[in-house]
Amino acid sequence: MRTVRRRGVSIALACRTFGLSETCYRYSPKLKSENERSEDLLIGLTKAHKTWGFGLCLLHLRNVKGHPWNHKRVYRIYRELELNLRIKPRKRLVREKPDELAVPEVPNKSWSMDFMADRLGDGRAFRLLNVLDDFNREGLAIDVDFSLPAERVIRSLNQIIEWRGKPESIRVDNGPEYVSGKLLEWAEKRNITIQHIQPGKPQQNA
Repeated sequence: MRTVRRRGVSIALACRTFGLSETCYRYSPKLKSENERSEDLLIGLTKAHKTWGFGLCLLHLRNVKGHPWNHKRVYRIYRELELNLRIKPRKRLVREKPDELAVPEVPNKSWSMDFMADRLGDGRAFRLLNVLDDFNREGLAIDVDFSLPAERVIRSLNQIIEWRGKPESIRVDNGPEYVSGKLLEWAEKRNITIQHIQPGKPQQNA
């Protein structure tokens, strides 16, 4: 304050004269060096640990580094450095290329079967079991009901085999009816191979 320097007036008198708090006059910021230190640490942490957010950085500064810094001040610095706007790289999903499906050269060698679902006008859901010959995509059966458990699937297949003859293999997805022990036991007794499609590749049984 120029009055103190030029007139030699005491600080207390000058503050009372100008209505200024003596505490404000004597205050000098002491956190500049600490702020710079926290900035350096935050930048270093986010570079070394690209997936860390503010919470993990603060825990590291307090519990590992032992700095008793207020979380509001650290978060303010964290935002001023725009560390909260870091773009997280999107992970690319590695998808396996589906195996090429072989088309049989003669009919009744390989079948495919799958379910479809729909609803009636009153809201009740029903299912359809579709069985095709892989040679020419001939529809061998469509079984419709409100419930089609493994026993019902086996009954439908037996009815087709009575007039069509049995195939060497049947291609199915990984639904509960097709991984059922009853269906696998039935197929083993009739010497029919159950071929499951690759997980996550429903187009193989389209």
